Amino acid sequence: MPLSIEEFRKAGYQAIDRICEYYETLESRPVVAQVEPGYLRKLLPASTLEGTIAELYATTLSNPGFNWICSPAATELEAITMDWAARMLGLGEKFLAISEKGGGVIQPTASDSALVAVVAARSHYLKLHPDVSQEKLLIYGTGMTHSLGSKAALILGLKFRSLEVTRADNYALRGEILKKALEEDRQAGFAPFILIATVGTTSSGAIDNLDEIAAVVEDHPDIWLHVDAAWAGVALVCPEYRDISYLEAINKSAHSFCTNFHKWGLVNFEASGMWVQDRTLLTDALDVTPEFLRTKHGDAGTVIDYRNWQLALGKRFRALKLWFVLRSYGVEGFQAHIRRGIALANTFASMISKIPTFEIVAPPSFALVVFRLIPSPSSTTAPSLEELNALNRLFHSSLSSRPEIFIIQTELLGMFCIRFAVGAERTQEVHIEKAVKVFEEEGAKALADWNKPN
Repeated sequence: MPLSIEEFRKAGYQAIDRICEYYETLESRPVVAQVEPGYLRKLLPASTLEGTIAELYATTLSNPGFNWICSPAATELEAITMDWAARMLGLGEKFLAISEKGGGVIQPTASDSALVAVVAARSHYLKLHPDVSQEKLLIYGTGMTHSLGSKAALILGLKFRSLEVTRADNYALRGEILKKALEEDRQAGFAPFILIATVGTTSSGAIDNLDEIAAVVEDHPDIWLHVDAAWAGVALVCPEYRDISYLEAINKSAHSFCTNFHKWGLVNFEASGMWVQDRTLLTDALDVTPEFLRTKHGDAGTVIDYRNWQLALGKRFRALKLWFVLRSYGVEGFQAHIRRGIALANTFASMISKIPTFEIVAPPSFALVVFRLIPSPSSTTAPSLEELNALNRLFHSSLSSRPEIFIIQTELLGMFCIRFAVGAERTQEVHIEKAVKVFEEEGAKALADWNKPN
């Protein structure tokens, strides 16, 4: 169960005491950790604290994490907790570190996870096709893909193609669109090498049709499938959401999978979980080991050196806060959190849909509802898209002036609309009711201003 405020206070005092004790005894401690690879799996205690306390401990000392010997606890706890999290989410055995083939790594953000996937995919593709020039390489995403796709292309000097999605398909990528794009681009001399598919897009909560996508990718085994589930992926902890999230297709066909525990997963920023089914595809692309980084354990291949799973050399001890949260909440606590958020979003959708001046513009997805303000049904003329967008920009501007709520806008194929996302642990139904009241008040003001003659 999560900590109460008073339990959090006591745990904070205890953390400070332990940190002080550590510094008081620092000179009597060995410089190098006196442990062997694999020690931590046998020693994990059953304590239950949470992410903020873990951050306090993790920032106590320099813990660069670039290889096992400098940070055995950080390295091993990351491998262990990422295996726990993978099993909790239903990911297959190939995604586990214990399989000695795949495994998980905690990246700072989903943008880092995607960038690492693109770098690894590019390296893999060019080894298979050494005659292809970088100018011909293509990253695939959609108009709903997070900006991480186009930013990866910008950073790496690559081209990004946004594949078409439609409102009729609930803004999800379909297999036939992917197949057609592959035929067009390869005929034109381009080389698509990675598709960034999404489970729960930012703008609409869309879920790309991974069954259809996987079927297409099977005929193109040189294309890397990265599944970005940064926001919605933690919903996989609930078995009832695994089918609509295409978990079976993920386990069968995805080269990499990402979800952010710092978004809806109860962990303090930053903690983006990334898993791969074949770790050598990461290390082949990212392994740079000068003499000063060589160790007997690394040379023997008996440990994970996470510097070869990421862009940076060093890394923070992020696994500690994930471990604290997993131990504190457990699987049932995670499930309860996710189900409560979805139930509250459904409550909001039900309330807002009963107000005639609001329109839900995409099917509610997990804990996200996307809607817009519309004129009263009694209006004699139907406004254009441009006029409705102007109305909703006015509405959003009005909402932004309210200190008790913060709402983000988005666009769906040119339609300006409002996102309402439930994710905080302490959100209750009373907060949903207050939000609806704010929307009604500011919506009425926006409509009144919009209807004023020019």
